[in-house]
Amino acid sequence: MAPQLTWIGLGNMGRGMCKNLVEKGNLEKPLIIFNRTVKRATDLQSKLPEGKTVVAQTLEEAVSKASIVFTCLGDDAAVKDTLDSIGAHIKGKLFVDCSTIHPETTTMISKAIQGKGGEFVACPVFGAPAMAESGQLVCVLAGPSDLVEKVKPYCTGVMGRAIIDFSDQPPSKATLLKIIGNTFIINMVETLSEGHTLAEKSGLGTDNLHNFIETMFPGPYTAYSRRLMAGDYYKRDEPLFGVDLARKDVRHALSLAGDSGVKMRGLEVAEAHLEEVQKHSGSKGDIAGIYGAVREESGLEFEN
Repeated sequence: MAPQLTWIGLGNMGRGMCKNLVEKGNLEKPLIIFNRTVKRATDLQSKLPEGKTVVAQTLEEAVSKASIVFTCLGDDAAVKDTLDSIGAHIKGKLFVDCSTIHPETTTMISKAIQGKGGEFVACPVFGAPAMAESGQLVCVLAGPSDLVEKVKPYCTGVMGRAIIDFSDQPPSKATLLKIIGNTFIINMVETLSEGHTLAEKSGLGTDNLHNFIETMFPGPYTAYSRRLMAGDYYKRDEPLFGVDLARKDVRHALSLAGDSGVKMRGLEVAEAHLEEVQKHSGSKGDIAGIYGAVREESGLEFEN
């Protein structure tokens, strides 16, 4: 029998991932979608092929009818709350969590799901919302190999361009990689922000610096450099990588580092700047707003 898929969580990443599941996933049954704010689900449904999605009004409705449940939520608390709300409907279902959460939370929810007769695979993803929209994410899969195999058909060529396969490794290894990997992104934005600010103040000019970045570091460095130059770091109504989520990832990384006896000095600097972004922009703040914070402490305006 064809599996019934449910998707819970329609943030910047979840919307694009759902779109690609519907359009490329060869689903035999409509995808059930749920978001705490129902309007976000109905708005997404209106943009997808007719008859390919069903909007659930409650979590219980979304999960009770599913055999495979994908979750993509903002933080650890949201994942735990969701799990608590659906406890009676876990048995016999495969849960695939794409959220960026602490590895200890992954272990906790994996054990809780298994304890109630369900199955679990961790599937955090690397990539910006634009990559989620275009199906170019990198999916990190961890858990029992037979369960990972059930999830793979929805990854490469559907939601993602590649898989990092941690089959038969604890699910927490996937979120451990995700947290450490996100520190690379945060440090990259910090480096670009300092470089662009110095280029402006020293007289080199940001256009000349960007020419170097584009030549030497095509890809994420170039994309973020463009965002900084265009002022995209403060002009958005909805952040691409919200400051609240970035600071959550920093907290997790610094906690892991502390437990492991590792110092992450660069990340501590970035966290101080993210704190300033949060003060300046509130929940609309974006990780790229680090540029504004570096500018301010260098005697320039936050906005370029």
